[in-house]
Amino acid sequence: MTTRHLVAAGLLLASLTTNTASAQTKPAAPAMSQRMTDAFMSWYPDSILIGNRTTARWDYEQGLMMKALERVWMRTGDPKYFTYIQKDLDKFVLPDGSIRTYKQEDYNLDNMATGHALLLMSQVSLGSSAAQQKYIKAAQYLRKQLDGQPRTKAGGFWHKKVYPNQMWLDGLYMAQPFYSEYSNVFNQPAGFDDVAKQFALIEKNLVDPKTGLLYHGYDESKEQKWANKTTGQSPNFWDRGMGWYAMALVDVLDYFPANHPQRAQLVKDLQRLAPVLAKYQDPKTGTWSLVVDQASRKGNYAEASGSSMFVYALAKGVRLGYLDSKYAAVAKKGYDGLLKTFVTTEAGNALAFNGTVSVGGLGGNPYRDGSFEYYLSEPLRKNDLKGVGPFIMASVEMEIAAESATGKGKTVGLDNYFNHEIRKSPLTGEPEPWHYTWEERQHGGFYLWGNQFRELGAKTVTIPTAPTAASLKNVSVYIIVDPDSKKESPKPNFVQPADVQVISEWVKGGGTLVLMANDTSNCEIPRFNTLAKAFGIQFTNTSLNMVQGSQFDQGLVTLPAGNPVFKTARTAYVKELSVLDVKSPAKPLVSSGNSVIMATAKVGKGTVFAIGDPWLYNEYTDGRKIPAKFENFQAGKDLATWLLQQSSAK
Repeated sequence: MTTRHLVAAGLLLASLTTNTASAQTKPAAPAMSQRMTDAFMSWYPDSILIGNRTTARWDYEQGLMMKALERVWMRTGDPKYFTYIQKDLDKFVLPDGSIRTYKQEDYNLDNMATGHALLLMSQVSLGSSAAQQKYIKAAQYLRKQLDGQPRTKAGGFWHKKVYPNQMWLDGLYMAQPFYSEYSNVFNQPAGFDDVAKQFALIEKNLVDPKTGLLYHGYDESKEQKWANKTTGQSPNFWDRGMGWYAMALVDVLDYFPANHPQRAQLVKDLQRLAPVLAKYQDPKTGTWSLVVDQASRKGNYAEASGSSMFVYALAKGVRLGYLDSKYAAVAKKGYDGLLKTFVTTEAGNALAFNGTVSVGGLGGNPYRDGSFEYYLSEPLRKNDLKGVGPFIMASVEMEIAAESATGKGKTVGLDNYFNHEIRKSPLTGEPEPWHYTWEERQHGGFYLWGNQFRELGAKTVTIPTAPTAASLKNVSVYIIVDPDSKKESPKPNFVQPADVQVISEWVKGGGTLVLMANDTSNCEIPRFNTLAKAFGIQFTNTSLNMVQGSQFDQGLVTLPAGNPVFKTARTAYVKELSVLDVKSPAKPLVSSGNSVIMATAKVGKGTVFAIGDPWLYNEYTDGRKIPAKFENFQAGKDLATWLLQQSSAK
């Protein structure tokens, strides 16, 4: 085996961990996604510079890297990735919501890609409403560009004002994920219709009926020298253009409503594309060529950015159930090819990413004619962010794939009946559920914990009604958190004897139940205890870990080695919790002195886990508030893994 192959094999081993290893021990080294992200941050410690520029500006490569950084933050709970995003954004976003170096009047779709980071900052807690307002205003300002963006006669966005009548594949990734997410966040459903139209126009005008590949762009007026005078299409199939399109498809589906009439068509578009990508994958290297259909032509070569984008889209498509599981092998082969062909280790064990073509376009000055020779004329660039970003996201997907068997076929249901607080949305002004919901990204939500369940292969759902045999039939794990008191809800839904009966029978039949109370001033304890009592557990009126201000050590909970639930985390932060009283069949799991903090019970075929606090909400898992010695993020993953392991698919 050559030295290069030994390096590649080592990289692959470090990047993918088995379920057993990840469940039993902490990884010996950071995963590949984290290593490449750390390398990127070492190249640009102060701000993101693009290509050979010496000053930073608002740019789509910046947005691409921020998306990659967010995925690694969500994967690790390490706040340095979030901090980097915010620090870079703050070099551009001014207090009034204006954006330095951005010119709306350019009507350039490339400028939309960083909008996702603005929406991220608009949704997470930042210490005050005022701190969020500049990001909300900036997102709204960026969104206004689409209102004036020139369009083709058929309604497609011009790629740029300086490229009249032209739609490029690139533009679908630059604008549509942001447009979809914005429409979701601000509850503007008409936006989804417009997004679907953009994809429909691409499928109509750029798909080659013979190969299924997509041309880079088309000119509706057919006036450009590169445009086919009959179809308006450019002459070749550029890998990164197709990569942008593939990523756009899987990303917009994150935000499209399940009942939208065009959602199914977007999935079909992805399903149409997947076998085409598999057909043109190099059978030896697993990569794809710069000009996709001419792999054997002299001068053509394996290109890193497009190959990374294809791996990402295929792996994510399989994970979310859009694509047949057979495409997991295509993604795996492609990822192995990325590691062997493009990733190198340099001095000091630092990573580098090679093989990305620096640019690809149509028209302009000097004029780009879209020929085979043109695409090959553009230089390669080491550590080009258009390759690095998709490689990081592909790595995240492959790391998820390595552990997703744990929750495959299982559904985790979060109660929104006993806990049903309503607030006025800070973004739309409309009423919305909040506090311990899967969707909420502010401090009080379970967004990160829900993401851990999903990355373990499970489906997360909200259960808005009282428990019944029918509503719990397909649920493997049922989580009830902090039932409302009259102080929290004008018409609280208290636990009733019928609820206890239904849930008890469900647990005996093999369900896994999670009960999370709160301190007595913030939770309806007496009726919740009628449910807990069925499993030998009571939430007492004794509160523990009453933390004063930022004296975080007052919230320390030690998770002892050998614990059957927490295989990797050793310390946790849990404040103001209700101490448990435990009787058979329940058993103490974690205690502090004589005080039981967590307990489990085996009842029939099922399992119960209980704790007197909702402790795994975003504020204490995203790494931004509590000191790093508290391992709540990892403890949340340990608990999610254990809960899923107790459950069977339904």
